[in-house]
Amino acid sequence: MTALATHLRLFGALLGLLAGVGLALVARGVPLRRAPSFDERLAPYLRDAMPPSRLLDTVSTRSPFPAVQRLAGPLVTDLAERVGRLLGGTTSVRRRLRRSGSDRTVEQFRIEQVVWGGIGLLAGAVVSLFVLASGLGHQVLPLLVLTGLAAACGVLGRDQALTQQVRRRETRIVEEFPAVAELFALAVAAGESPVAALERLSRTGQGILPVELGRTVSSVRAGAPITHALQDLADRAGVAAVSRFVDGVVIAIERGTPLADVLRDQAVDVRAARQRALIETAGRREIGMMVPVVFLILPLTVLFALFPGFIGLSLFVP
Repeated sequence: MTALATHLRLFGALLGLLAGVGLALVARGVPLRRAPSFDERLAPYLRDAMPPSRLLDTVSTRSPFPAVQRLAGPLVTDLAERVGRLLGGTTSVRRRLRRSGSDRTVEQFRIEQVVWGGIGLLAGAVVSLFVLASGLGHQVLPLLVLTGLAAACGVLGRDQALTQQVRRRETRIVEEFPAVAELFALAVAAGESPVAALERLSRTGQGILPVELGRTVSSVRAGAPITHALQDLADRAGVAAVSRFVDGVVIAIERGTPLADVLRDQAVDVRAARQRALIETAGRREIGMMVPVVFLILPLTVLFALFPGFIGLSLFVP
């Protein structure tokens, strides 16, 4: 009976803590205590202004989680700003989002981090309540620390997932580059201009790099200088091979130098680098395969080889 009462008191204390946090958040969100933002102060004076066309809205301001945005939009946005100030690295996040091929903004990514952190917080709270209810633990402070660590792991896990997405995309770009470079060199050698060759590759090719070439051609058709559009391509790809490809094309356009041979040499270099990387990976995997062989298979083999002898010796021992 005493243990049950202790569990009930701990459960009541946890519920009281959650209720107190909720009441504090409600009190903080009261309009009388919340200072109006700059946009809210300007809204009455711009109410009669004509809203801009949706066709000009190139960046969506909606969250990737619209339900969460409608239910707890101000709180999630405020938490996202706090996470951004705490973690920093806005430039790095913006660069990785661009290299991942995503159209999300840094603010939307921070909102995703807050949502992932909330999921981790919920999972940590459920585990803590289960531990308290089952009697496996009686200390509340370690369980609160566990819940906080789960929330932090959710926030940092979203950042790590973005990094892994960028690495997978860069790997695919490196794999696609030799074929794209050779086709581009073939088209240029046949007499097509660089822009026409890029457009042909974007139409006929499949993969990440042809899509990026299509975006570059669209920028050129929209009026951007081809050198700036190609440099933007190198920034979006984030791969050294694509940067050298862009430099060669820009130099060929500006100075009129031959381009086909240079692109073929770049494709050969990328294939050679890819083969060296595969050989290095195979060497590391071979060393990794020695671990189960030496520590698992070899001891079992020795044991099976010597076990009959041990049994035979034990039979002759009086």
